[in-house]
Amino acid sequence: MYYSRLKNNSIIKPENKNIGNFRLRVLVFVFIFFSLIISIRLFYLMVIQYDFYEALAAGSHEIYNNLHPKRGLILIQDSRSGEEYVLAMNYDKFLVYADTRKIKNNETAEMIMEKISEIFSYNDEQKASLLVKLNKREDPYEPIENKVEESVVEIIKEMNLPGINFIRQPFRYYPEGNLASTVVGFLGKDINGNDIGRYGIEGYWQKELAGSGGFVKGSRTALGNIIPAANMNYKKPINGADLLLTIDRTLEYKACEILKNGLERYKAKSASLIIMDPSTGAIRAMCSFPDFDPNNYGKVENIEAYNNTNIFTAYEPGSIFKPITMAAALNEGVIGVETTFLDTGSRTELCKTPIKNAMSKVYGVQDMNSVLKNSINTGMIFVVEKLGKNNFLDYLNAFGFGLAEGIELDKEVSGNIKTLYENKKNKVDCYTATASFGQGITVTPLQMAVAYSTIANGGIMMKPYIVEEIRYADGKIERTRPTEIRKVLDKKTALTVSGMLVNVVDKGHPTGSSVNGYYIGGKTGTAQIPGPGGYLKETNHSFVGIAPIFNPKFVMIVKFEKPQMTWADSTALPVFNEISKFALQYYQIPPER
Repeated sequence: MYYSRLKNNSIIKPENKNIGNFRLRVLVFVFIFFSLIISIRLFYLMVIQYDFYEALAAGSHEIYNNLHPKRGLILIQDSRSGEEYVLAMNYDKFLVYADTRKIKNNETAEMIMEKISEIFSYNDEQKASLLVKLNKREDPYEPIENKVEESVVEIIKEMNLPGINFIRQPFRYYPEGNLASTVVGFLGKDINGNDIGRYGIEGYWQKELAGSGGFVKGSRTALGNIIPAANMNYKKPINGADLLLTIDRTLEYKACEILKNGLERYKAKSASLIIMDPSTGAIRAMCSFPDFDPNNYGKVENIEAYNNTNIFTAYEPGSIFKPITMAAALNEGVIGVETTFLDTGSRTELCKTPIKNAMSKVYGVQDMNSVLKNSINTGMIFVVEKLGKNNFLDYLNAFGFGLAEGIELDKEVSGNIKTLYENKKNKVDCYTATASFGQGITVTPLQMAVAYSTIANGGIMMKPYIVEEIRYADGKIERTRPTEIRKVLDKKTALTVSGMLVNVVDKGHPTGSSVNGYYIGGKTGTAQIPGPGGYLKETNHSFVGIAPIFNPKFVMIVKFEKPQMTWADSTALPVFNEISKFALQYYQIPPER
């Protein structure tokens, strides 16, 4: 027996045996307690949290709503009634999956397989594949069907099939189908499988439409409830903003219908149209064919259908460019409407090959009104020679050619006027001469619509825009204000050119080309298409018009690529007139004459 002594030789007796046993029991209890805690934690991590993160990875409804914002709507309205229509919205479908841990035996699995197969009309191969999935006894997540309608989900729920669960999935839905599809774009996937806007409004406004994501960091019970914890974090997602476009639904529908009919009638490769309010820059209609259904964008045979040709496809404009050159010279005062020149039918000294008028016509003595009315190429060379190359370039820059307009749409190009800079001397060369009548340079239909809108608006250029309102999730509304870019022409010059364009429509084209009761100004353009080794026989046809001329409500450009007709006054012009008749009535504009 062990004893100890104090300094005074007193003896300490041995510890009581019961006290030692008590301490041992306490130690054992503590050990068991902490072991239990660790076991529970491991179970939680391996089972409960596994389900939580599995659900997270699968995009379960609860987790998805907590983590991801709703994408904003894209809307248009009818300007007459003010009623709004949805072009892009969110539509819920469901993922059907099996938690095979809840399927007890093979007989149950076969029963479920037969029920599911009947609903989705599976063949024998699909049935066999489903049965294999259902017999994976320890799989908490085995996907069965994707993009299932809610009505079908309700039918399955009534069957009360063990282990069959559902996950709500948001999808982008476009109720109007092809209407304005090249303006809207579509919602696709990035390389990581995340939703991302492609083309048009969806692409350009991706950040605003998508909103900002939130997160929840925590745990779930076996029943799916979040376990409150001191370390649980939650950030509420901010839903995306809704966008109200400037496009008028009625005008868009009717104008694009007429354009599409023209595309088919003239057997053109593509067609483009813009209707723009010259006083504000607002786009009231815009369509491009071929188009696509954004609900099934993956079925498009040629991805070129995604491209809005009004902003993406630059082309040589041809004679619709002549009023721009004429306006610049009139504004500089180097010519007047009554200024004359002698047309001999060609110019031989500027280019390697002679520059001739269409159909090799010779017009003799002509004033400037007649130059536009008869669309005389040599007359435009005369005009640009009077203006001078540097002044010509200054006006092209002022009109915005060679630069993107900055419209809020994805995939806009700038066109090309670089050939005019190759010769730095202030001398009209071959490039300058051909550019005066719209060859050797490229523009977009939007640029031409903006240029003509500048003439219609008294010489003041307005920035084009297509989004009327941004409606944020917190209730804030941001309205687009019309923006004046610059003054390009004197008001007198703009009015003069407008009058000359009326003369072109009234006298420069076949009888009946104008819209009865209205003063409408405009110009056709039939432009050869450049190819390897020179120009092709195929052409692009355009018409740009202002209606009505004295109090313009709209500027419209119609363009056909490679139509099976010879001249634009047989294709683009009649389509313009048909749309104009409807638009003037729709806007309730009374006749002027």
